[in-house]
Parts: sequence; structure tokens; C-alpha cells
Amino acid sequence: MSDDLRHQLGRAGEDAAVAHLHRRGLEILARNHRTRFGELDVVAYDGTALVFCEVKTGRAGARTGPVDNLSESKRTQVRRMAAAWLADTADRPHAADLRFDAICITFDAHGRLATLDHMEGAF
Repeated sequence: MSDDLRHQLGRAGEDAAVAHLHRRGLEILARNHRTRFGELDVVAYDGTALVFCEVKTGRAGARTGPVDNLSESKRTQVRRMAAAWLADTADRPHAADLRFDAICITFDAHGRLATLDHMEGAF
């Protein structure tokens, strides 16, 4: 799979994740926010907590699923990126809680959404 197709798949997954979060009533604060540690997929606010969402996307029938790509090193990286976002973003809701969610999305061979698993407090 070329990088361009992989990028398109990842973008489609992020779009599906953001639509899902909107349906659940979360306010999207940032998408694809770059930090010195990498890029945060989605930062949202649920009214009480700031929610840092890592979105993993894959295709149905692949040898590994999207959740398999959520390694300990990736979770550590997301925490570092979240700390950088918090330090750099003054214009944000001040919430007592932080939450790290994972949204794993699978598309079928025709590009249709097959599964969307939202794991609140995944790490």
C-alpha cells in the first residue's frame, strides 16, 4: 500500500472518529496538532475532561487490527504530546480530569466503515 493510500485511509478514520465524538456531544478542540514529540490525532472536551484521542485505522481482513498498533511506546508518546499541548495551549477549557481514549476503526474492502471501537480511558 502506498503512503498516499495509507494517508487517505488514516484521514478517513480520523474523520469517522471526529463524527463519532460529535455525535456523543464532545467539542473538538484540535485535530492533527503537531508537537515536538509528534502529532496528536484529536483533542476534545466532554464538559468535564480533556480527552486526548489516538485514532488507529485499518482494513477488514488485515493480519493485525488497528488496536495492535497501540503499543506502550505509542501510549508514552501520546502522553508526551498531550503534556506539550497543555503547556502550549492557553486558550482551552480548564478541566479537572484528563482522559486518554483510543478509537479503532476498520473499513471494509469497499471503503465502508466496518467497525468503530471507542475505548474510553484506554491508557
